[in-house]
Amino acid sequence: MSGVIAVVIGILFAVGSYLLMERSVTRVILGFYVLGHAVNILLLYAGSAPGAPAFAGEQRPADPLPQAFVLTSIVITLGTSVLLLALAFRSYLEDGDDEVQDDVEDGRVGRPEPEGST
Repeated sequence: MSGVIAVVIGILFAVGSYLLMERSVTRVILGFYVLGHAVNILLLYAGSAPGAPAFAGEQRPADPLPQAFVLTSIVITLGTSVLLLALAFRSYLEDGDDEVQDDVEDGRVGRPEPEGST
């Protein structure tokens, strides 16, 4: 059973990372959600006794510290998600779509100037 949970956590991290690298703000937000869930599951999995549920172990109670971390992570994820949703909505109102465009000025500043141009 523990191998299955490890594989699920790995898949969630992979999907979340893939979605974060997309150009659409909506997919970035979904990737952020998936990564948040992957971290929460990883924290609960790491803090539980081997083979015991994370919240009610039969031999010994589970460590409450990872559970507190998960609650804090949920609150931080919610706050950050609200900010990202507001930015996505603002971007949609301004441009009509939520795709991030290339910054031409950033590309110009990053290139070195030719030798004889100064």
